[in-house]
Amino acid sequence: MFSVAAVSKAYGPKKLFEDVSVSFSPGRRYGLTGPNGAGKTTFMRILSGDEAPDTGTVGRPKRLGILRQDHFRFEDHRVLDVVLMGSPALWNALEEKARLLAKDAISDEDGLRLGELEGTIAEEDGYTAEPAAAELLQGLGIEQEFHEQPMRALAGGYKLRVLLAQALFGKPEGLLLDEPTNNLDLDSIRWLETFLHAYEGSLVTISHDRHFLNAICTHIADIDYEAIITYPGGYDEMVWQKSQVRSRVEAENAEKGKKIAQLQDFIARFHAGTRASQVQSRAKSIEKLKLEDLKRSNIARPFIKFEQAGPSGKQTLMIEDIAKGFEGTAVVRPFHALVTRGEKVCVIGKNGAGKSTLVKMISGAMHPDAGHVKWGHQASVGYLPQDHQGAIPPANTCFGWLRSLDDKLYDQEISGLLGRMLFAGEERLKSTTTLSGGETVRLLLCRLMMSKDNVLVLDEPTNHLDLESISALADGLKRFEGTVIVVTHDQELIAEVATRIWALRPGAPVTDFPGTFSEFLEKHADLAAERR
Repeated sequence: MFSVAAVSKAYGPKKLFEDVSVSFSPGRRYGLTGPNGAGKTTFMRILSGDEAPDTGTVGRPKRLGILRQDHFRFEDHRVLDVVLMGSPALWNALEEKARLLAKDAISDEDGLRLGELEGTIAEEDGYTAEPAAAELLQGLGIEQEFHEQPMRALAGGYKLRVLLAQALFGKPEGLLLDEPTNNLDLDSIRWLETFLHAYEGSLVTISHDRHFLNAICTHIADIDYEAIITYPGGYDEMVWQKSQVRSRVEAENAEKGKKIAQLQDFIARFHAGTRASQVQSRAKSIEKLKLEDLKRSNIARPFIKFEQAGPSGKQTLMIEDIAKGFEGTAVVRPFHALVTRGEKVCVIGKNGAGKSTLVKMISGAMHPDAGHVKWGHQASVGYLPQDHQGAIPPANTCFGWLRSLDDKLYDQEISGLLGRMLFAGEERLKSTTTLSGGETVRLLLCRLMMSKDNVLVLDEPTNHLDLESISALADGLKRFEGTVIVVTHDQELIAEVATRIWALRPGAPVTDFPGTFSEFLEKHADLAAERR
């Protein structure tokens, strides 16, 4: 169990939370939510003991599993060993045992110590540890051929999967997972959901994946109003409860305000007359009618609206047997498709299946080895790459960069657009060199809204966005009258937006399904089973 008592934290004048007392009980799974900058990661670091609060105390379970993002820390360690390190008692015993056995001569004292270590290893299930670690790795999409290799052999996203396996290993009594679905494909996310449903300890997780939070959380701990309020249920239930509570308090305050105004009017009219006792009674009534203190919420939601300067032709995109391979391995097998105006295509599949390669060929960012991509009459394509490196020039301001892209827009139009994407006031003049990941994506979305293309090709647009921004993006894509092709692992966005699915699997042709995500999962039970 995690217990937090009277904890406060601030950085300079910015107060994140004040006098917070909350507990996270065993058998419950808590989603820690709040907008970017609300203090979610700071609070998680306080729970783990990596950071001290300004005031208050924290109690935590003895055996902790913590997902940390330091994926270059273990470069020279065997992948399986990195997972075993998730149980410090077991790992320390295994290392000491190896050191003692490596001696040329083992003393009686060493022999006694080896006996003690064998006991510790047995208590920590050390004799089944490697198979258990291998099972975790395979569930997270890391095949057995990599288990004996050093961490440096893995790409960055897969290193994070190993660290997630490390956090899950060893039956921890408490789990702290900061963005565990980052770099996971749908298959691995479904596996993780199943694993966490069976977990019996105290779980606290941060995630920008609404579907994941709705699927696994029994409670939501929401950071807002400089406090942490716990709601039963998943993320969507929390949003509804929160709005209901605030609406009720606002209505009660409005009624109290009217009553106070009436009483004050009576006092003003009769305070100098013969009705002094009634005036005093009204004054006491005003004291009792204290308005509820409604702190200003720090939640801010962008407004995303994609417009098109003009529609494309009915046949928007013709894909004629395009294919791509690297170093003799086919990544995208010959693929043929016709996309018509207004379709919303979601591209899904495991990491490495070729999703980004496919949309790069479609957008023109990469040439196919074979086949052709033909755009229809008056098609205008806006492309958002997954890798944002170099997408926005450094040493500029947000306003200055957008200004340089279109000299026909009025300054007020650009400022209004930036304001809708949460770059209000002085934020408009923020240096493009210092933008966070979420700010970079929001500014790139500003560019797409400015260009008014009738086709949007988006590669993992939800990366780095908070839940409010992802929800706003889904709304914007649903309302857009043009054509959308989007690569994403966000299951809520797929469910809300897709009218057509392109599913990629390594070594297999692209599955082209005309229908919604739920229809796709129902029709292709084999693919749905793979995800589990």
